[in-house]
Amino acid sequence: MTTAYNDWEAPVVAEGVYAPQEDSQLLIDMMDKTGLARRRRVADLCTGSGVVAIAAANQGATAVDAFDISPRAVHFARQQVSAACVDVSAHLGSWARAAEFGPYDLVVCNPPYIPHDPGIEELDLPSHVGPPRAWDAGCDGRLVLDPLCASVRDLLADGGTMLLVHSEFSNPRKTLAALAGSGLDAEILASQWIPFGPVLSARAQWLEDTGRLDSGRREEELVVIRADKAGGDHER
Repeated sequence: MTTAYNDWEAPVVAEGVYAPQEDSQLLIDMMDKTGLARRRRVADLCTGSGVVAIAAANQGATAVDAFDISPRAVHFARQQVSAACVDVSAHLGSWARAAEFGPYDLVVCNPPYIPHDPGIEELDLPSHVGPPRAWDAGCDGRLVLDPLCASVRDLLADGGTMLLVHSEFSNPRKTLAALAGSGLDAEILASQWIPFGPVLSARAQWLEDTGRLDSGRREEELVVIRADKAGGDHER
């Protein structure tokens, strides 16, 4: 499934917390269309504001655990969970912490995935977009993706599924290969074209200079990747 731009407006979040954007909404939409959260245990990794975890609860999950390495994000997510009156437990930690609570029927994740050159000093970005560690992911955008792909199989119950969203600039083919290499059946489930936000706009020239962006293009393709673990009776 491929879609073009949408008019989704990001909710307002606390300073220092990643503001949900089109990637969060695309992940929520695919979770809803597949029905994978219903009557299943769900883990939301890199939860940020908690918007995806809350959506999983609203879509009928039997239990939802949300994880983030940012204390500020976990605190804000707990506030949002309370305001939404849903049953979500927010925990401080990465997928290594999630392993203490698993296995899960569904793991969802919107990780940091934007490539950056640490040697380039960027202009100040708007505070509402959140902290740099919410998106910065090394020169190839895979600082989090590679260890995540290597670890997620152990978080999944037999027949479990992962839904993962990231940008074209962090190499979806490499994600598919990494997930397949860890024993999962992986495919691109959906994609969406969106205009550059403040972060990619600031890095556009560098992406052009490194051959990852055609000159003058200022839009990116987001993808949602689905990865299934054998066993169980989940429908595709």
